[in-house]
Amino acid sequence: MPAQELPESPVAVEAEGGSATPPRKRPRPGERRVQILQTLAGMLELPGSERVTTAALAAKLDVSEAALYRHFASKAQMFEGLIEFIESSVFTLINQIVERDGDGAAQAQKIVSVLLQFGERNPGMTRVMVGDALVYENERLVARMNQFFDRIESSLRQVLRAAAEAGGSTTPTVDANSKASVLVSFIIGRLQRYARSGFKRLPSEQLDAALRMLAA
Repeated sequence: MPAQELPESPVAVEAEGGSATPPRKRPRPGERRVQILQTLAGMLELPGSERVTTAALAAKLDVSEAALYRHFASKAQMFEGLIEFIESSVFTLINQIVERDGDGAAQAQKIVSVLLQFGERNPGMTRVMVGDALVYENERLVARMNQFFDRIESSLRQVLRAAAEAGGSTTPTVDANSKASVLVSFIIGRLQRYARSGFKRLPSEQLDAALRMLAA
């Protein structure tokens, strides 16, 4: 998630006693909400972050828990904010790939690459994507991430069906469905390995060779 600069604080005015009262920075409207989500994502990258509490999140931000709830109705809503960022980022990129002229098989490989690269660059988001960070949270969050991967699979079926038709397949839908299922399983597996290795095993590891084998 791109960082947003905090506003500059006004210059402290020296009091009559000669001491200056340091001003408290006031985030611009909407800025605190972004800051909360950035901090939550960052905390999910840390060892032992199986469950991030609102108390720990508030302490990290140096605010009260009540201050968090002025921006989000619940912790589940904070996670929904992260999921919305994932969905928006990934599907914007996928739409760009699909809209470009190109071979369907190549488009499918680009979709896989984009998704794995997104996870690699956003470790905390990866834990949300594979559900590790959602184990103790609201079940609707897990359902929403399942729907996210269903949409990924649908996008892959779309481009792979076109590739199968172009290749003269007599069963393009069957071919596309089976390949899309395998590719989504591969994506999820790579992301899970990344999260559970403490972000040491990169999703992009030997990716080109793996995709050539899957596309064969």
